This record gives sequence, structure tokens and C-alpha cells, in this order.
Amino acid sequence: MTNNSVTKPLEKTKTIAEQTVYSILFTISLSHLLNDMLQSLIPSIYPVVKTKYNLSFGDIGLITLVFQLSASLLQPFVGIYTDKRPKPYSLSIGMGFTLLGLICLAFASGFYWLLLSVCFIGIGSSVFHPESSRVAYLASGGKRGLAQSIFQLGGNAGSALGPLLAALIIVPFGQTGVLWFSLAALLAIIILIYIGKWYKGAMIRTSKAAKVVQHNHHSLSAKKVTLSVIILLILIFSKFFYLSSITGYYTFFLIDKFHLSVQGSQFHLFIFLAAVAAGTLAGGPLGDRFGRKYIIWISILGAAPFTMMLPYANLFWTSVLSVIIGVIISSAFSAILVYAQELMPGKVGMIAGLFFGFAFGMGGLGSAVLGRLADSTSINYIFQLCAYLPLIGILTMFLPNIEGKKKKSASV
Repeated sequence: MTNNSVTKPLEKTKTIAEQTVYSILFTISLSHLLNDMLQSLIPSIYPVVKTKYNLSFGDIGLITLVFQLSASLLQPFVGIYTDKRPKPYSLSIGMGFTLLGLICLAFASGFYWLLLSVCFIGIGSSVFHPESSRVAYLASGGKRGLAQSIFQLGGNAGSALGPLLAALIIVPFGQTGVLWFSLAALLAIIILIYIGKWYKGAMIRTSKAAKVVQHNHHSLSAKKVTLSVIILLILIFSKFFYLSSITGYYTFFLIDKFHLSVQGSQFHLFIFLAAVAAGTLAGGPLGDRFGRKYIIWISILGAAPFTMMLPYANLFWTSVLSVIIGVIISSAFSAILVYAQELMPGKVGMIAGLFFGFAFGMGGLGSAVLGRLADSTSINYIFQLCAYLPLIGILTMFLPNIEGKKKKSASV
């Protein structure tokens, strides 16, 4: 058998592996929508359980912390393990934990049962995100920013739908209304079994294509890569610590300042999260076209003027500013994630697990800290304080321009 006869099938496999599989991207985005919609029920149910069980803001923060820690600490380890041993059907298994958590949440009879319930949902999330991010990577066909944006769009749309559905279902029917959402978890399990079959085949094609694909890597030192990853994690801290003030306490802020009803405040939270979903879709493609560093710079630091105005605005301008902030700040995560994956090639699962995990961890820590602070000061004060967090985006100036480095190395 000649070398040419061996190379042609490999080249054909390479061509297939490099095609963008939009059907899978939108399917994994749909599963991300369902996953994050179910996760977003946790903050959406806070006003209900706070009254029912006489919880303090500190207790609310602790519930969020338990959820976010269970959803974050396992993620890097899941990513590291699956980088070496991919598990195509782990996605559906992880969703099974979410289903168990929802059932427990619907029938929880006290504070500690609530903690156990959100822990199960968090475990499901810790399995879902690293592996689903790898699916998006495999289906990207090289359009990694676009793929991550489509994937993230599903998650953010789900996060936006959660409060809206909670206002329509949980507020009228109470805590047991959560049980209806177990049907969404069952649907997600079916979808993820289908994705698992494609994932298994894609791993085979990718391993064959790797024989003929030559990647253009950057030439940064290990020290520079480590420093860049630290800067990216600090930027994640600023983004998600701020977002935790919105997702966890925005409803209480609106109720306290503008005397809205619980249902009315949930609709305003939906408006903000819908803006986040819209901004997410733009971040990845813009990063592919103009460079991820510039998108990171604009999306973090660019939100600062608007976050600093929000605590002092009336209800109309609060809604307008929340939309602007949501669109701008949400464009960062896809760019940050793909930038980090390009910094450390071959570590897709580890990077996804680390950054998703750190994001959830910062969200949980932020919610717990802000809850205690709100108990001792006021809800309005924490919004005034958190308004300065996007200024940390100035650190983006220390990130290397790896797109330029890769182009230069490719031309040599």
C-alpha cells in the first residue's frame, strides 16, 4: 500500500473533522439551555423559601455557596480526567444528578434539605460543563469563538428563562412547582444520549485527523502562560462576582428600592438575563474576527461606566442600564475561554472545567459575601460597591496577543 493511498483517507477524515457541525452546536446549546434553566431556578426560588423558612440573606448566600462550590470544585478534575479518557455518555449521567436534585428541592422540608438539593444540582453541572464545552470544540470546525458563543447562548438563554418560568410557575404554585421542571431534565437526558453517540464518533475521527493536522501554537514561555491564565482568572472573578450581585440580589434590590412585587422583580431579572444571552452570541464571532484580547478588554472594562450609574438610577433607567451592562459584560466569557484554550492547546476539558468551575465558585463566594454584607448594611450598598469591579478589566493590557504570535509562527 502506497503512502498516497494511506494519506487520502486521512485527508478526507481531516476535512470532515474540520467542518463546523451546526446541528450538534445548536443541539448542545439546547441542552445547555435546559441545564442552566434548571440551575437558575435556585436563585429564582429564593424569595419563596426565604419567606417560607424565615431565612436571612446570609442563609440565602450559604445556599448559593453550597450550590456553586458543588458546581465548581469538581469541574477541573472532571476536565483533566476526560482530557485523557473522554466519556461520551457522562453528560446524560450528570443530568441524572440534576434530576435527583430537582425532586429533592421540590419536597425539601427545611434549610438543610435545601442545601442537599442544590448540591445534587451542582454536581450535575460540574459534569455537564467541561464535557459539553468539549463537544462544542469538536463541532466548531475551527470557528471556536462562534462555537462557544452558540454554546453559551443556550446557557444564558436558559438562565434568562428560569426566572420567567419561576414567576409563572413557582410563585403561584409554591415550592412543589419545581417538580414540573423535572420534565425538562428528562428531555435533556434524552438529548444528551443522542449527543453522546455523536461525541463518540467524533473522537474517533479527531484522533485520525490528528495524524495529518498541524497546529500553529504560540511560542510563549510557561511562565508567561501561567501569568496570562492568572490574569484571565482575575477577570473571571470581576465578571462573575459582579454578576452574582445581579442574579442573587437584583430582585431584592428592585423590591427594596422601587417596591415591586416578587413577580414584577422576576420579570426585570429576566430582562437583564435576556440581555446577557444576546451579548453572549456576539462575543465569540467578534473575537474570531478582531482578536479575543480586544473583546475581553471592551467587555470587562467597558461595562464600568454603566455599572457605576445603575445604583443611582430610577426604575426606567435601571432597566435600560441593566440591558446595556448585560450585553457588554456577557461578551467576555466565550472570548476568555477560547483564549485560554489557545494558551494551553490540548487541554480543552481542563480549561473548560477550570474556568467554568472558577466562574461558579466566584459566583457562590460573591453571593455568600454579599449576603452577609447586605444583612449588615443594605442591598443598595452592595450594588454601589460592586459597581467598581469591572475596573479590574484594565489588567487585560498585560495579556499577550497570541493571535498575532500564531500568525507570525505560521508564516515562518
